[in-house]
Amino acid sequence: MATIHDLEMSGIDGNPMPLSTYQGKVVLLVNVASKCGLTPQYSGLQQLHDQYGEQGFSVVGLPCNQFGGQEPGSEAEIVEFCESNYSVSFPMTAKIEVNGEARHGLYDQLTGDAAKFPGDITWNFEKFLVGKDGAVIQRFGPRTAPDDAELVAAIEAALKG
Repeated sequence: MATIHDLEMSGIDGNPMPLSTYQGKVVLLVNVASKCGLTPQYSGLQQLHDQYGEQGFSVVGLPCNQFGGQEPGSEAEIVEFCESNYSVSFPMTAKIEVNGEARHGLYDQLTGDAAKFPGDITWNFEKFLVGKDGAVIQRFGPRTAPDDAELVAAIEAALKG
């Protein structure tokens, strides 16, 4: 069965970003936006990335402008905003679509009919926890804060697994 490790994204810097580099790591995939009421979650996501990074964990941000036009900037503007406002250092992709006909193949795997947690993305900052094997472990709604006890426990369990 295909996993996220079979896919290649374009990094926010324009360089190829093969998801195979995350084999053996636990990843939290998050569709992000700079002008959303949930944007302050960037701080908590960075804290998770820092806290668990040495244990084989990474947050990956996927900028998306499909919800209220809340990610209107260029990739360079997104990087500048994230670094200057939230000191974001976790990897980010180029802007993508997460729903509809132009939905990126990653989101076909995450939310398509054959997915473990099917159904369209509802808003910015929806989260998918992916295990070391590339399989989706859990899906968390946009309002689930990065320091939510259930999310943190799921990350810790995946890192031990």
